[in-house]
Amino acid sequence: MRLIAELTMPNNNSWNGRWSGDKDKFTKVFTKTDSKKNREFIGNYYYNFGDGWGANVEIREALPREKVTNKFCGYNWMITSIKVHKDIRI
Repeated sequence: MRLIAELTMPNNNSWNGRWSGDKDKFTKVFTKTDSKKNREFIGNYYYNFGDGWGANVEIREALPREKVTNKFCGYNWMITSIKVHKDIRI
């Protein structure tokens, strides 16, 4: 099973209520060596930056022909944190 992580910014503190990546898709393949344990990572992980901004990383099963952008806007550390802690931590 192939998992995919998708980054969105559902909460932001910008002047127009949008962020610069609103129109782009940010996805990366999320892999663990034990496929039985992959399912435990499926879900949404939210991180509050404390300044009005919040990021969400959705981990889900990748569709067979789903294109992965391999862009994550510098937030790869969130995927690492999810792999290690099953939560987004600094």
